[in-house]
Amino acid sequence: MSRGRSDSGGWLRLCLVVFAIVSALGVCGPALYWRFKKGITFHNSNLSCPPCLCDCPPPLSLFKLAPGLANLSVSDCGSNDPDLKEEMEKQFVDLLTEELKLQEAVAEEHTRHMNITLAEAKRVASQYQREADKCITATETCEQARERAQAILLREKKLTSVWEQRAHQMGWEGE
Repeated sequence: MSRGRSDSGGWLRLCLVVFAIVSALGVCGPALYWRFKKGITFHNSNLSCPPCLCDCPPPLSLFKLAPGLANLSVSDCGSNDPDLKEEMEKQFVDLLTEELKLQEAVAEEHTRHMNITLAEAKRVASQYQREADKCITATETCEQARERAQAILLREKKLTSVWEQRAHQMGWEGE
């Protein structure tokens, strides 16, 4: 039985080795192919391409694409936007105060949500408690009925026993 396990382990190793080799060739193969091909054409001047003669314009600079970009500075940032300018002029304390107010509003919303969730949980728990009380009452009623039935059965057995004794005394031989 262990022979089969070692055979399957050997097959697994072989499959993993083949997978690793195929993966390595898939990743490195194209680069090696082009390097090899370039090396052959580099050494064989008959197969090499003549140098390209192209009349390409020089690359455009950023200043030619957006001439106004060079004139901008950090101090000019947002000077035309009144809302942004007003926001930038606020004092640091005002910004902190506003942040605290936002956090307080978020905390209040979170508290309100938690209170609603708690009230819903209490309502559902109360409903389950009422259902449990109904089940307990029904179980108690059934238990009382079972006890009464058991007492009646015991009386009937005693009465049957008395009648059987009388029947035996009168000559009945029974079953």
